[in-house]
This record gives sequence, C-alpha cells and structure tokens, in this order.
Amino acid sequence: MKSIKNALVILLVGLFIACSAWAHDRTDGSKLLPKLYPAPEFTGLKNWINSPEILSMRDLRGKVVLIDFWTYGCINCIHTLPHVQKWHQTYKDRGLVVLGIHAPEFDYERKLKNVMGAVNKYGLTFPVAIDNGFNLWRAYKNRFWPAMYLVDKNGIVRYMHFGEGRYKDTEAAIVDLLKKKYPSS
Repeated sequence: MKSIKNALVILLVGLFIACSAWAHDRTDGSKLLPKLYPAPEFTGLKNWINSPEILSMRDLRGKVVLIDFWTYGCINCIHTLPHVQKWHQTYKDRGLVVLGIHAPEFDYERKLKNVMGAVNKYGLTFPVAIDNGFNLWRAYKNRFWPAMYLVDKNGIVRYMHFGEGRYKDTEAAIVDLLKKKYPSS
C-alpha cells in the first residue's frame, strides 16, 4: 500500500510539473502580458538607417513597437536578426513597427559605415538607429545584447526578452498585442 501511495505522489508531482511547463510555454497568445512601465522616448539616437524620418514613441502611438537592442559583432544578436526581420515583414502591415537600436560593444562597431554594411549583409529592412552614446540603452535600463522590448499601442512596455530563443513566445506576444484594442489613456 505504501508503494502505491508513493507511486501516486510521484505521478501527481510529475503531472503538475508537466502541466506547469506546458502552461509556461504556451504560444497561443493567451499569456497575460503585464503592464511593465511607460516606454521611454527615443533620445540620443543618430543616423537612422532604413527610415526616411526620425521616429519617436509619441508618433508611434497606436502601433505595437518591437525595440531590438543589438550590435553586429555579437553572434547572439546575429542569430536573432532573421526572426526580427521575419516579424517585420509579416506584421508591418498589421501595425507592428520594428526598430533596431544598434548599441556598440566594441569601438569598431561605432562606425556608421560598418553598421550600414551589417544592415545590408543581414538583409534588414526595418529602421535601425545608432545609439553610440547608450542614451536609449540607459533609458531602458538595458544591460544585454540582444534585448527585445515589446511596447503596446498606448506606449507601455508589455514584454521583454534577453538573449536568443523564445521566438514563439515573442511572436505570440506580438500577435496578442496587435489584436488588442486599447483605449487611449
């Protein structure tokens, strides 16, 4: 009888762990995206690539904004770029604005010519702004490459991810925020 109880406890614990893992990794957009904080205004950004105009958070109200901090010398950043580009292509006509923020890790990454070469090499068509002074980086209190911040239509940061991976979760969050209608507040 004792071994049956132990087996039942082990089975229930295993089932709980499996269900918790399943719920955590759901990619159907059903996760609650908490309101984290108001997105900082774009400050100190220079040399906008792939954008005919200088963008601002205020001007992007009503859009979902994916801010991607990256640098072209970071292999982890390079691995994320195809996913970011795919999201831009897939959702740009549905209200997503992808903004790459190039924040250099090394001195050679500060040169505009090198950044433009990387944008071309990786086929990036979304706007990329240069943050050599780490102004926006500091405004977001960012510490990582790559780092993604997803901002809702009212300008509130709702999702963050650092490093590679969780591409399905990030895309689900994009889709969820694009579907939501937000009252302006």
